[in-house]
Amino acid sequence: MKKIAIDLMGGDFAPAKIVAGALAFAKDNPDVELYLVGIEKNFKEISLPSNCRKVVVEDYLPMDVKPTEAIRRKNSTMYQSCKLVRDNVVDAVVSAGNTGALLACATFVVGRIKGIERPTLAVPIPTKDGFCILADAGANIDVKPFTLLQFAIMGVEYAKFMGIKNPKVGLLNVGTEENKGTKKEQEAFRLLREKFGESFKGNIEGNDINMGKVDVVVADGFHGNIAMKTMEGSAKLIIEILKSNIKKNVISALGALLMKPVFNKLKEKLDPRKYGGTFFVGVNGIVVKAHGNSDEVAIYHALKVAKQGIEISLTSKIEEAIKDVWNSRDSGN
Repeated sequence: MKKIAIDLMGGDFAPAKIVAGALAFAKDNPDVELYLVGIEKNFKEISLPSNCRKVVVEDYLPMDVKPTEAIRRKNSTMYQSCKLVRDNVVDAVVSAGNTGALLACATFVVGRIKGIERPTLAVPIPTKDGFCILADAGANIDVKPFTLLQFAIMGVEYAKFMGIKNPKVGLLNVGTEENKGTKKEQEAFRLLREKFGESFKGNIEGNDINMGKVDVVVADGFHGNIAMKTMEGSAKLIIEILKSNIKKNVISALGALLMKPVFNKLKEKLDPRKYGGTFFVGVNGIVVKAHGNSDEVAIYHALKVAKQGIEISLTSKIEEAIKDVWNSRDSGN
């Protein structure tokens, strides 16, 4: 039986929405045993199904907690959830808590895969024909060129996990020419071309991401997070403009009624809850970061993502991919 820990006190709507999503998932997935990690009052007036276990701790982390503090507060719901993975009690952990805190716990409690310099937050981004993977989306603000290469390798494995057979890779930059960007981007360009050959499509710009020009977008966390948040804001703007114009007159309302199936499909595609959560790729276990404002639907899907990660042995696949890179590097190729 697959085993997943869920941090009940992580997220803006904890614990109510987290508990609701976890219980709904447990009901629909009897082949998964959930470890609900929370404080004592989280479990009052709720009835746990047979495939749920209660793990009571004394502390939890606020959403504005500093990563260093997250490591010191060893009896928090987040720390103890990650410790369950480290101790092989569970196969995966899900939390909607502070991103930096979860990265710290994932890195220093769960531990990194051998050879990984920094784990990456790899996020699925909607495109016109499906989705692409953005790595990194905010976990690592400043990195070295070789770390960007590792992000690409981990992003490719994640893309394969998501069903893309031969992922194309692009480097996020301020222009498509090879000499664009700082020395970091220029050196990363060279490394990516050497590693991926024809699968590396060179530099891409921000407006290429949603058009699906590549399947894996490589960036440091600073630029990746700005790109992701800008796209989220643009999606909200589109939906709000549509809503506002539909309400203006009867003809618009009738047109909207006829276009309802299209609008519903658009809304679903742009709804981050349906992606649920994303992996901290590069840690020695399955760690899923759910969005901070996750409701029960998002938590349900985050747990689904964790289950899928266990089923396809994502950690082992990343480990093998990174091992190949180090072997190639040591041989001088």
